Amino acid sequence: MSTTEEGKLRTRMVEVMRAMDARGLNRGTSGNVSARFGDGMLVTPSGVPPERLTPESMVFVGADDGIPEGQLKPSSEWRMHMQILRRRPDVGGVVHCHSRHATILACAGKPIPAVHYMVGVSGGASVPVAPYATFGSEDLADAVVAALDGRNAALMANHGQIAVAPSLGHALLIAEEIEEQAAVYWGCLAIGGPNILSDDQMAEIMTRFRSYGQKL
Repeated sequence: MSTTEEGKLRTRMVEVMRAMDARGLNRGTSGNVSARFGDGMLVTPSGVPPERLTPESMVFVGADDGIPEGQLKPSSEWRMHMQILRRRPDVGGVVHCHSRHATILACAGKPIPAVHYMVGVSGGASVPVAPYATFGSEDLADAVVAALDGRNAALMANHGQIAVAPSLGHALLIAEEIEEQAAVYWGCLAIGGPNILSDDQMAEIMTRFRSYGQKL
């Protein structure tokens, strides 16, 4: 990757973090993003609010988990990001946030069922909940990777949500839609419960999703 391309990627990471804050997906210094870069990744730094982030703030972590000196301290969740990128060659960008409704469901241990066909953006007929583990731990990384098996999104018990995609921008769109579906499900639970789509109905949706939109 050229210096110009690296600069664009670092800038995009700042833009995504600020977009998460502006769209209500994140607050303060919670949440983090990463992008595949060379044989490692770029990840957001620990404890820096979005308005203070700069392209130079992004932290490089090598394929051997090495973190060169002279950088800011990486996000406490860097191990989770690295494990995902290492085990999912189809993923180029990872978005983790504490969006309100997704976090409510995660704290209640409630997966998002097929309450609406757009749940399918998760890559399946539901959005699973990864078991709880301490933030920043290898146990959390393992739990999240397992929950994401074959999917683009998952809730993280008593924590938040995570979304993955070939690009960082696409991962952000998925995270935004998962928050919307979490809000829809939360609202349905409040008025007596949802009408769940069948497996056959969701299978048809997943087939249609494969040819939906533009091939960019």
